[in-house]
Amino acid sequence: MKKSVFFLALFLALNSCTTEELQNENSKLEMVQSDPLTGKQINERINQSIKTNGTFNWKNESDHFIWSAVFRGNKMLSIGFGSSKDDFDRSKSPDNKEMENEILSVISKYEGLESPRFLLTSDKYLNQMDVIINNEETLTALRQMKTIRYVEPADYHYFENEAQFSSRSSSSGSSGCGFSSATLSAVDYTSTTPSAKIPWAFTKHNIPDAWSYSTGAGVTIGLIDTGVSSEQTLLGSNFNNGASSGRTITKVGAYNSDGAADQCGHGTKMASVMAAPRNNSGFPVGVAYNANLIAYRAAANVVLETSSEQNGVKTAFTELGNNANVKIISMSMGHIFSVGKIEDGVKYAYARGKLIFCAGGTSTSFTNFVGVIFPASMSETQAITGVKENTSNQKCNVCHSGSQIDFTFQMERSSGSTVPVLSYYNNQSDYVGGSSVATAATAGIAALVWAKNPSWTREQVLNKMRQSATYYPNVNSDYGYGNINVLKAVQ
Repeated sequence: MKKSVFFLALFLALNSCTTEELQNENSKLEMVQSDPLTGKQINERINQSIKTNGTFNWKNESDHFIWSAVFRGNKMLSIGFGSSKDDFDRSKSPDNKEMENEILSVISKYEGLESPRFLLTSDKYLNQMDVIINNEETLTALRQMKTIRYVEPADYHYFENEAQFSSRSSSSGSSGCGFSSATLSAVDYTSTTPSAKIPWAFTKHNIPDAWSYSTGAGVTIGLIDTGVSSEQTLLGSNFNNGASSGRTITKVGAYNSDGAADQCGHGTKMASVMAAPRNNSGFPVGVAYNANLIAYRAAANVVLETSSEQNGVKTAFTELGNNANVKIISMSMGHIFSVGKIEDGVKYAYARGKLIFCAGGTSTSFTNFVGVIFPASMSETQAITGVKENTSNQKCNVCHSGSQIDFTFQMERSSGSTVPVLSYYNNQSDYVGGSSVATAATAGIAALVWAKNPSWTREQVLNKMRQSATYYPNVNSDYGYGNINVLKAVQ
């Protein structure tokens, strides 16, 4: 449709129609427009929604908009179904197969194909599946079904398009990856027995004093990230080194079927700050140095953009949810808007009693208009952000803040130095910052509290952490309960 005709119709509608008539007119206009929107148009709408409303959700958009994003995303569609908006768990949904078959029949009708031709995946634990569709009519028909919870593009590359179309620098949409190492400055750590380094940030939170009461023994943390390096023996064969003993580390690959080993570096650093051994090799120790660790390689980097990454994270959440030994899940990755299948995975794990920590967000010019990212924005997760040394309400230079933040962690010095951790390669150390390290450290703190009180529930652990934080019993509008005094939390 020519632009002049479109704007004339819109002008007439705005000046002579009721709200309902305007909606009907817009629907007719979209039906006439058969060409998919461009990636630039789609991104502009997403950005506008976030800037105006603070969030973006596919369910609030038109059929044509969603179909356009599906078309631009390898024609892959993610479908969540159920008898209600909370009916995500197959084990609690006795008619899940009937609902799935009905949906497949609708797709078959509008696509003119049998289900083996368009069905990509059907989740084992969730009322969720991925399909390939070509026709906008298919999506429209699906959205009209009462058993549909959501339909979303399964492989729309927002960040890739933003880098292509935006004039802003793409450096801040950083992957979080890197294999660098650093010589640690002596002012950024203290030493402890047998020969480990205590990062400066730990001292700020009274973590070394808390070790007299708890070291995380008996608690298992699930880490969802880019995996753990096979080149770092202190997170491998030497996981029980020095004062760390009697625990296990397990590495699982859930991304692209190419193994569990970190190929990015980010996951290795998160595992280190969370649970590196109190070693005799002169390297940084982790918060919960006697906790068990199950590390999932669920994505290539920290931006959960591709279908493979989103499926990997979904799988990690459901499998960790089903693991009775796991009490805590930490994920320092995310997206700037919600992803239905990941949301289902988070809810699945939460329903099984897991205490979930997620990063509030780290970026500069590329996405600095975004508040707390997904899934830290969910009520089922604890959102963590990083703050500057000796503060609880001054975010780090690249950290996000907002009303959904639950706790903060000091991870940036006035000098700009961040938290010392193990590096990707053996016999190397590095620094790591942002809300990522704040999240992993806070998950380690939760392990200390739970190990001290093994019979406690998730809510009891959380309450103790809150009671030991800066602002309790109040909540800061952008920084939650603030910094946790870990000694107080374990006494």
